[in-house]
Amino acid sequence: MSVKTLMTNRNTLEGQVKVPGDKSISHRAVMFGSIANGITRIENFLPGEDCLSTISCFRKLGVNIVRNGSDVTVIGKGVDGLNQPEDTLYVGNSGTTIRLMMGILSGLPFTSNLEGDESIARRPMTRVTLPLGKMGASITGRNNGEFTPLTVKGRKLHGITYELPVASAQVKSAILLAGLQAEGETNVVEPVKTRDHTERMIKQFGGEVVREGHSVKVTGGQILKGTHINVPGDISSAAFFLAAAAIVPGSDVILRNVGLNPTRTGIIDVLRAMGADFTIEPYEGESAEPAGDIRIKHSKLKSTIVEGDLIPRLIDEIPVIALLATQAEGTTVIKDAVELKVKETNRIDTVVNELKKLGANIEASDDGMIIQGKQSLDGGTVSAHGDHRIGMMLAIAALLCKQDVILEQSEAVAVSYPGFFDDLYLLVRK
Repeated sequence: MSVKTLMTNRNTLEGQVKVPGDKSISHRAVMFGSIANGITRIENFLPGEDCLSTISCFRKLGVNIVRNGSDVTVIGKGVDGLNQPEDTLYVGNSGTTIRLMMGILSGLPFTSNLEGDESIARRPMTRVTLPLGKMGASITGRNNGEFTPLTVKGRKLHGITYELPVASAQVKSAILLAGLQAEGETNVVEPVKTRDHTERMIKQFGGEVVREGHSVKVTGGQILKGTHINVPGDISSAAFFLAAAAIVPGSDVILRNVGLNPTRTGIIDVLRAMGADFTIEPYEGESAEPAGDIRIKHSKLKSTIVEGDLIPRLIDEIPVIALLATQAEGTTVIKDAVELKVKETNRIDTVVNELKKLGANIEASDDGMIIQGKQSLDGGTVSAHGDHRIGMMLAIAALLCKQDVILEQSEAVAVSYPGFFDDLYLLVRK
């Protein structure tokens, strides 16, 4: 376990940061490149542990993948070119890897075994195995397939119409990936629109996907072709710097080439509602996803309510939004976020407990949190609990603390942002 003493009580953050490539897009680029015909070149790939787990799994399936830092080349032979793995497909800490891979593996003519770390072993998989089973898939595992390890026996699939009980881009994507191999049409109906990177990528690889309202449809038997993917910066990673600049006095930070997909920009809406001082300039480079440069300065913040359709657009940013709320005047309420309970940790309880250790006035509710502001933060020993987003949130919180902050399990940050601490401390101006 790695223990890190964090910088505390610093006066300002100033400078520019180019955050790593988007994690969701990096995962999907490798997956689609692996099931497409021809060469896919990925630029600005995120070399975090989660995305490297995806590369490792597809290499075990026989795909030739060459990585040079953040540049990745995938030599695809089509979905029929994937081979039965000799070893267990180990996904590490990556829920995206295991859930989306189930969709791909379900239609292949061989058996695969999937397993992850202790965190993955606690995360529910029936939300994916149930709809895939309705398509004809055979997936078994611990506790009737609810938890890993899982065994996927590939079968001939057929299209279905499936209404998601909970808004989840991972579940939607798994069903669509299975649908690309199934007979007939597959239709996924979402309660609210979730991040649409999978739909965009199907089109980018030459496939067809149709969205009508909350319904997303694909037809089986499509042949995808390799392409070039320029991955924008991950807004979920940028969110920590956006929050830091907004709450650390005197700060002025520019974030370059940040992904601004409308299904992911809930954090921007929250900052605007809180009265943050920021501007956005559209990115002029090549990208299939909208992107831009964001400049943000310290400002006086006010409380807000985070709820409803906004939640799927910022689910990964809620830990740092809770921190923002500790520095906003008034009472901020976060609700409709029960999905936080099945992330890398129960993020409702973990965020509340760790911020309380630093002196925050924050309470958990059944589906979110209630945060009182504006508050002074003290210091103490906190833990990431193996959750990268909790670790980064606590590092930002430490910048406001009067006393030393010791972060346990700081290595968790490398899951999505290996250079996070270096980038953060480059901005610090004493």
